[in-house]
Amino acid sequence: MRRATSAAVLIAATTAACGGRTVVVTPRAPIAPAVMAELRVDPGPARRDLFWGVGGRRAAPPPEAVYGLEAKDDAGFSIGFDVVDPGGLEWSAKIGPEAQTEVVVSRVLWGLGYHQPPVYYLPSWRLRAGEDEPTLESEARFRPKLPHLERLDEGWSWADNPFSGSRELKGLLVVLLMLNSTDLKDSNNSIYVPQEPWDGASRWYLVRDLGAALGETGKLYPRRNWLEGFEREAFITAIAGSRIEFDYGGLHQELLAMIGPEDVRWAARQMARLTDAQWRDAFRAGNFAPHQAERYIRRIQEKIADGLALRVDRRALEDEEH
Repeated sequence: MRRATSAAVLIAATTAACGGRTVVVTPRAPIAPAVMAELRVDPGPARRDLFWGVGGRRAAPPPEAVYGLEAKDDAGFSIGFDVVDPGGLEWSAKIGPEAQTEVVVSRVLWGLGYHQPPVYYLPSWRLRAGEDEPTLESEARFRPKLPHLERLDEGWSWADNPFSGSRELKGLLVVLLMLNSTDLKDSNNSIYVPQEPWDGASRWYLVRDLGAALGETGKLYPRRNWLEGFEREAFITAIAGSRIEFDYGGLHQELLAMIGPEDVRWAARQMARLTDAQWRDAFRAGNFAPHQAERYIRRIQEKIADGLALRVDRRALEDEEH
């Protein structure tokens, strides 16, 4: 089903939709390489380790530790905890279906050169609240609050940022569309400042809280981490000159106005650089069973092929025939 409006129509509507800020489609001025590195650095020929990610094995949460409860947040889709390990390091832990998907999507973005904070998956873990005996908790995404990596209170906006109009920014949106990320809101965009330059930059502009992905897209509680829904949804539904449409039913569809066909092709080329081993490592990091991972990877590679060829997804054509 074709759900996203074409770019040509949307471009006139973005001012109101983005709270008075126009989505910039073309760069306002050349972007210096040092500035662009704050969003993305080219990973080069070396293959990034998508099992351990940017933090590596050394920053992973100790699986046998008992984590002390600092705070609990059950206001969002997934229940979150602020916890502290025996060494005094604080962690953000999120349980539920988003735990797996957030780790996978984060690994993929980092593999493409986009900055990401360290995130890890634990299939189970132990939590102590006060003086109570530890309880065994279900799967969770663990994100360390590293003392040498500060997250600023301010975030950044898709509609107005130092990278507006760049292929790298538009390509990031395309990658998120390929992974059925359904929550493209500004509040998920964070700025981190490493104590020392890390991952090619002294400041990171990144997208966090990526768990609403790898399922269906929609505005009201779409099902994330849902293999069958991910396989069923189309990618590109129409291309006409500089106009392109996507089968995207998630929030903030006005952002798709900035994407043109060459942005899709660029993003697909970056995705195609990831090896089969890297794809498997990314899904292994999220604890997906091998047979599930292979189906996800097969569908993603179909989308990559459609992006490279700039062709309409066969699922969209099948929908029109029926």
